[in-house]
Order: sequence, then C-alpha cells, then structure tokens
Amino acid sequence: MTELGLPADIQACLFDLDGVVTKTAVVHAAAWKEIFDAFLRAREGEHFRPFGDADYDEYVDGRPRADGVRTFLASRGIELPEGDWGDPPDALTVNGLGNRKNGLVLEKIRTDGVEAYDGTLRYLEAVRAQGLRTAIVSSSANCRDVLRAIDAEDFFDVRVDGVVAAERKLPGKPHPDTFLAAAHDLGVEPSRCAVFEDALAGMDAGRSGHFGYVVGVDRVGQTDALYAHGANLVVKDLAELGGKA
Repeated sequence: MTELGLPADIQACLFDLDGVVTKTAVVHAAAWKEIFDAFLRAREGEHFRPFGDADYDEYVDGRPRADGVRTFLASRGIELPEGDWGDPPDALTVNGLGNRKNGLVLEKIRTDGVEAYDGTLRYLEAVRAQGLRTAIVSSSANCRDVLRAIDAEDFFDVRVDGVVAAERKLPGKPHPDTFLAAAHDLGVEPSRCAVFEDALAGMDAGRSGHFGYVVGVDRVGQTDALYAHGANLVVKDLAELGGKA
C-alpha cells in the first residue's frame, strides 16, 4: 500500500460528493424525510409509517432524485406517474416529488451554507501532490455550485454529475456507469481507479464496475453494510488513509 493508503497500481481517485467531500448528506436526508413524510401523511393519514434512516440508506442515498423517489415508493407499494423533469414541486408525480426535494435542499444550503470535510480536502491535496488523477462523481445536479461554494472545483480533473449523466443518458448509482464514464474521461482503466463513497448504492456501483479499490466512508455507523455492499476498506474519515500534501 502507498502512503495514500491505496494499492500501488492505483492511478486515479473517483470521489462522491455528498457525505464524502461535503457535509451535505445530512441535508439531503432531512429533505427527503420532510418530503416523504408529508406525502405519506397526506395519502395515509396521521398513522402513516414515517420515512426512516434505513429507508434513506437502502432506497435513496446516492441515487439520482427520480430513482430515489421511484425506489422508495415501490418499497411501500406506491406507484406514481413519472411526469416530466420540469414538473412543479406540487405535482403528484415522481419528478414533482423529486423537484420538491431539490428545492428544499437548495433552500437549506442557501440558509445554512455548505461545509467540507477537512480530512477529505487534505487527502485531495495529498492525492494531487502524488500525481494521481481525480474526478468527482455525484448524482447531484447541483454539484458544480456546491464545489464552488467550498472553493474545491480545482481539485478535480473531471466532473460527472447529475447534469452530465442526463446529457449522456447514463443510469445513476447503483449502476457503475457514471464512475466508468469518469474513468474513461480521465483515460484510466477502472481496475486502476479507487472509488470513495459513503452510500450503499455507491458501494454497489464500485463493486459491479470492477474498480481497483473501493473505500467506504462511514459517517453514520453503517460499516458492516458498506463492507457487505462491496467496500475493500471502510474509514470514518479519509484522514485515516494517511497522505501528506
């Protein structure tokens, strides 16, 4: 293993955004709970079963917005019309619920700001200093704005986010396509790329894409699940991997 805590043949690092680089995963989780609980309460009454942490981890975290809505509702036996990507947030469609959640996230970010994980920023500096290529791979359509808010856009050679995935018609996590696209854009074989993810869907993508090394970042106490979904190593913070810029 190198001083970066990675196998010696790794040439590129592919990072998820929310929960790995920025502390926005908790913002997304809170927004999803608010949206889904309101939807379920209106549909089923006050005795509805609330959206919980396990629902977020299993059905929503790391997935594109519409996929998250569709997957969670299917777990409750609910099917909604797909609608259109431009549906208003009050539309009772998959896209409408997703857009309602996105608006809530943007409101929370505008109000509270965006904070980065210092350990990740230091690790990125070390990775860059060692000459490894880097990419940000996120299902978020707001990825670029968030990176700019923490002055971290220049840490990454390639960005494959929700906007790019839509343009290229790439399926989101747990499919490996966005990570594979980032590896392709960097000119590095997947077997020589390390994936850094906090979401179970991201672990699945790393495993099915046959990447060289998959690092799970456990911010919420799901180490065993991250290993079960394909992590080679799980850390609580990337600072644990070492590396000095």
